Amino acid sequence: MARRYWNINLEEMLEAGVHFGHGTRKWNPRMAPYISAKRKGIHITNLTRTARFLSEACDLVFDAASKGKQFLIVGTKNKAADSVAQAAIRARCHYVNKKWLGGMLTNWPTTETRLHKFRDLRTEQKTGGLNRLPKRDAAMLKRQLSRLQTYLGGIKYMTRLPDIVIIVDQQEEYTALRECITLGIPTICLIDTNSDPDLADISIPANDDAIASIRLILNKLVVAICEGRSSYIRNP
Repeated sequence: MARRYWNINLEEMLEAGVHFGHGTRKWNPRMAPYISAKRKGIHITNLTRTARFLSEACDLVFDAASKGKQFLIVGTKNKAADSVAQAAIRARCHYVNKKWLGGMLTNWPTTETRLHKFRDLRTEQKTGGLNRLPKRDAAMLKRQLSRLQTYLGGIKYMTRLPDIVIIVDQQEEYTALRECITLGIPTICLIDTNSDPDLADISIPANDDAIASIRLILNKLVVAICEGRSSYIRNP
């Protein structure tokens, strides 16, 4: 896999607060190689290492996108949800930003059944089919549709398991990560100083609580995915 230039700027990362970790009492000793200092009771992430692993992740997603691979972006906590949706839509990726339903990947046949139901209900709504039902039945199906939209809206076009999963906050999305590990799906994780850097295929040490930090990391990955997709379109 060839290395490319992704315009990863240390000053830009400083401005976004990428270097701020968790309090020194809330840390995983495995993160020691990725921490450069302690300041006012919090760990400071070594941004040189962040830049290195972010660059590796960009190379990976570019290469995958240039081969037509599918991506899933996962980030369900409030501070990440909007950035995850925006990044995924921009890069034409699938995403989960509300709640990870256990077995979403490891029990794919069940997820697939839910997606078929979701698509059928959306079609019924668009064609006015729900309005022709008795009010009680229509109200029940509309509630069901709303719930499916909340939890499956970001993967409504997913027809198979993803080739790569990008995870924002390893601790928060541990269930999703374990499912990927079980299935052998490569993962890229944004990890803070309280995480285990050995679980994901590529771990990017960064502040997973600041919206600006999350957005910066995702934006770099999105640019790489979009460039890879352009390469795939030009050279199918």
